[in-house]
Amino acid sequence: MESVNIHEAKTRLSQLLAKAAQGEGFVIAKAGKPIAKVTAIDSPDAGQQKRLGFMKGQFKVPEDFDRMGQDEIADMFGG
Repeated sequence: MESVNIHEAKTRLSQLLAKAAQGEGFVIAKAGKPIAKVTAIDSPDAGQQKRLGFMKGQFKVPEDFDRMGQDEIADMFGG
């Protein structure tokens, strides 16, 4: 996430807000210390973003998944 100082944020506010609307938030800093984070209004909070299990129920892992190709692998490694 991009960090900008207060003066730069004032100078480039329109540009920075356009990026935030596209999902690229930014941090406003004062003397190098972050003081505010700007993100799009509809972006999820950090704790709300859920990635694991987002395709649940859309496919099935075969029962023999951990044994698939074991003979070929054993042959490649002299087993």
